[in-house]
Amino acid sequence: MYSNKSQPVKLQSWSEVNKNRKRERKEWKDKTLLKKKKVEEENQCELKNEIKEVPKVPEEISTLSLAVPGSILENAQSAELRTYLAGQIARTACLFQVDEVIVYDDYGDEANCKKSTIEDDYGMKTLRSCCVQLARILQYLECPQYLRKHFFPLHNDLKFSGLLNPLNAPHHLSINENFEFREGIVTNKPVKPGRGSIVSVGLKQDVHIDKLLTEGFRCTVRILPGKNNSKKFKGLVVHPDTPRKETGIYWGYNVRLAKSLSYVFSQCPYKTGYDVSIGTSDKGSSIDEFNCPPYIDIC
Repeated sequence: MYSNKSQPVKLQSWSEVNKNRKRERKEWKDKTLLKKKKVEEENQCELKNEIKEVPKVPEEISTLSLAVPGSILENAQSAELRTYLAGQIARTACLFQVDEVIVYDDYGDEANCKKSTIEDDYGMKTLRSCCVQLARILQYLECPQYLRKHFFPLHNDLKFSGLLNPLNAPHHLSINENFEFREGIVTNKPVKPGRGSIVSVGLKQDVHIDKLLTEGFRCTVRILPGKNNSKKFKGLVVHPDTPRKETGIYWGYNVRLAKSLSYVFSQCPYKTGYDVSIGTSDKGSSIDEFNCPPYIDIC
């Protein structure tokens, strides 16, 4: 014989229901945190492995410097020809893979000349206007196209720079070109504490680098290989000479201003540069033995 009477259902109070909900919510949060922590640990392990795989930077390579007098622009008959002449110098520097272009002042009467101020790769300099204009155009042409709007506002010295042909230097990469290194600018996008800055490198997506840098700073970035279908790019900040040392590809030139021809040698930034003031190189060699980067003077 079986009874048709069903067993009574035990009803839960609201306090018990709330306790169960809180317990389930806490368990869900703990699982989510553990999952995020596991993903972060995997990403850090991958980044460490990628950093270990980066080849060591080889020894110093030979350098080539080009010294140009600023008065070369004064021989041009118009503002357009002045700009065109500076563009020819920049193109020559790229063809011969010049590491440094030095614009020096060859005018003796400094008191009566018109001067301007510009910032080169070594600080603020005040020289004659023709020297400053030549240096500014050289800097403009060396900069990749996608970075020029950030570093070069409207200026009278660059009035006719749009007429110049592009240099097509190896580091002037387009959005469709893939290469391990790219030039970029640090953006003002907010980042989480302990994370590196976000850099715009001329691609559709920005790159998250390993260091926190100042906004508006130009840097060379090594883009790390990402996962398949990954929408985020990660990279490492490297020295500007690293692309050429590791791959052998020419990576542009630096611009330096000198007040006279003697400053071309005495303020040489390279280790084996010749020091005119003491007559020997920084290694103590004699004048005939010093290993100075070759200089070409086209005055």
